Amino acid sequence: MSGRLEGKVAVVVGAGQTPGDTIGNGRATAILFAREGARVLAVDCRLDSAQETVTLIRDEGGEAEAFAADATRESDCEAFLADAVKRWGRVDVLHNNVGIGGGDSGPAHLSEEAWDRILEVNLKSVILPCKHVLPIMRAQGSGAIINISSIAAVCATPIVAYKASKAGINAYTQSLAVGNAKHGIRANVIMPGLMNTPMAIEGISSALGVPKDDLIRARDAQVPLLGKMGTAWDVAHAALFLASDEAGFITGVSLAVDGGQSARIG
Repeated sequence: MSGRLEGKVAVVVGAGQTPGDTIGNGRATAILFAREGARVLAVDCRLDSAQETVTLIRDEGGEAEAFAADATRESDCEAFLADAVKRWGRVDVLHNNVGIGGGDSGPAHLSEEAWDRILEVNLKSVILPCKHVLPIMRAQGSGAIINISSIAAVCATPIVAYKASKAGINAYTQSLAVGNAKHGIRANVIMPGLMNTPMAIEGISSALGVPKDDLIRARDAQVPLLGKMGTAWDVAHAALFLASDEAGFITGVSLAVDGGQSARIG
């Protein structure tokens, strides 16, 4: 039985991960895309981490290559998309999964430096790859773009730069979807909720000086669905659906993958 992405080429930006006990969203998505038949270009600013993802894919018999790039630099985005086309002749799926939140704060205490850095990384790492994949996908007459946002875009949170950046991704993707629908290009957002990933658990634990087990319990308690956070595989499976032909009539959607947390806002 062929996979749901058989014969397709997928570029996963942010396909590495920070060290931790679990798997990150980008790495899980790259692995799942490959399992379903896609040839995957694993892009990350840390080549060693992207290469680890590629090794995991190849160990399962999948096809993947690693590429070191800073997705906030336009020339890097042009380069990795050109590399995918040179290798495989096309780009069917672009998955943007870069994001940071360190140094964020509330409106009265947020530094200008933190605001600039978070907005630059979280928004430019979506906008620039999309800009340079559009000519490729328009020439093909098809393509699927998936941008990773957060339920912070629609839920109350004290971290305002992160929230603003993720709300910006949602708004940008709506414009992207409507403007490119006539070219057969679909663009959608995934909004993860509280996830048990290295960036969240090890990252927040270290930043706040909170024991990991305590942090996990506190985050689990906030999730309506069985009182447990999601994992990177939950995000990956949502991405697989949106990337596949099964979602062929879905564009401009912001899909919460959050165990019901955002539903509390009504």
